[in-house]
Amino acid sequence: MRHLYTLLILAFLTVLSACRTDFETVASSGDLIFSKDTVYLDTVFKNISSSTYQLKVYNQSKKDISIPNIQFENGLNSKYRMSVDGNTGTNGKLFNNITLLAKDSLYIFIEVTADVTDTNTDDFLYTDKIVFDSGENQQTVELVTLVKDAVFLYPQKNSDGSKEKITVEGQEIEGFYLDENDAQNGNELIFNNQKPYVIYGYAAVPENKTVEFQAGTRVHFHSNSGLIVGKNAALNINGTISSTKALENEVVFQGDRLQPDYSDLAGQWGKIWLTTESKTHHINHLTLKNATEGLQIENQPQNVNAIQNTQIYNCVNYGILASNSNIKAENIVINNSGKANLACYGGSYTFTHCTFNNNWNNASQTSVLLSNTDFQNPSTNLALNHANFYNCIVYGTYSNELTLIKQEKTVFNYKFDSVLIKSNNKDIAADSEHFENVILNENPKFYNSANNQLTIDKTSSAVAKGNTNYLIPIDILGNNRTTPPDLGAYQNQDFPEKK
Repeated sequence: MRHLYTLLILAFLTVLSACRTDFETVASSGDLIFSKDTVYLDTVFKNISSSTYQLKVYNQSKKDISIPNIQFENGLNSKYRMSVDGNTGTNGKLFNNITLLAKDSLYIFIEVTADVTDTNTDDFLYTDKIVFDSGENQQTVELVTLVKDAVFLYPQKNSDGSKEKITVEGQEIEGFYLDENDAQNGNELIFNNQKPYVIYGYAAVPENKTVEFQAGTRVHFHSNSGLIVGKNAALNINGTISSTKALENEVVFQGDRLQPDYSDLAGQWGKIWLTTESKTHHINHLTLKNATEGLQIENQPQNVNAIQNTQIYNCVNYGILASNSNIKAENIVINNSGKANLACYGGSYTFTHCTFNNNWNNASQTSVLLSNTDFQNPSTNLALNHANFYNCIVYGTYSNELTLIKQEKTVFNYKFDSVLIKSNNKDIAADSEHFENVILNENPKFYNSANNQLTIDKTSSAVAKGNTNYLIPIDILGNNRTTPPDLGAYQNQDFPEKK
């Protein structure tokens, strides 16, 4: 009973405290403490809002204080907006007489929508300050944002307000056709490195046309966006070797959220879809990351699609999903996919000096999947004419990173020659028809697979284990391979010291 009485008193005191409205405050003395002295907001494209960033303000004194005003240095003309403990003040720009209790804190949330014309011409930074108290006790927090100019490609709005749609293989998709005579952008079928591109919805290549991506092109896809190459259309990606870590000559496909938290977040955009009736495609020096599916290639058994020196990272489902198609690939790296890095359902495939590694946290994931069934209709068989892997690495987290799905009455031809494989399939060692010079379950010692760094050093089990008959003289980074060559896409190199 005594405990109940004590609880009632505590509850009564809590109610009285909650009902208090007559705070006795003193003016801020300029001793506020901030969680950051500078807030670096994400890089934004012109007139597109940034993500929201947080600043925490502390009153470490024993007195309740009143901050006369909180505002931007640029006043009501600032391109930044903020809320202070959930209040938006005057247009999200100006706040007066903000109470901050003793030993308490308040949250400020900040975002920005700016244009390149608002920036400094030398560095394209848009800057401002949050000013606390415009009097003699003034304190400030710096705000910095990099603003990029970009080419925006998106579906038009119909008269009823709905978005433009296209029909692809019987599906109606929010999207648009690239226009080689666009009044504003010029030839939209030629992407260059002058400005980054931001795509909303699915950009489709018109019939009988070819879309070209020149060296150094940067393409940012919004959520649920991608590229579709349809009937009698073709894709040419013409990246070249870069000399710095900036990959200045690489073609890069990624999402449009550029803050660090999104740099390796899968599923930010859709896929590159090379449809049934499209023509032969050529891809060289492409880095594709954070998609739902990377490349989806369908029903092209006669077209030999060349994919070279290409990196695909962090896809929700597949890095490459190929169905009844024909691919010749050299120096490919695919890391981390929710279902499979590479899935081949029927068709003809040759992969030479490729690295497939899957550390996705999903027990059903695999690194390489081969099947002679139809991807969409597993009861339908598709001949796997050949799936040849030479001088490759097939590795990952789990005990079996090679999955074979075989229907007995349909062609299922495959060959692994000079390949490091992680597999618990006990038949591999005795199956000389399909596996030759295979290294089983040895760690290739990637530099840092969690950060998509799959280079190897001289201690790797993959060093000098390749077959010179399948030698690609230059690795994905432009380094000369030795003989016998190393397995995978990279010639071994000395690792930099990890920090």
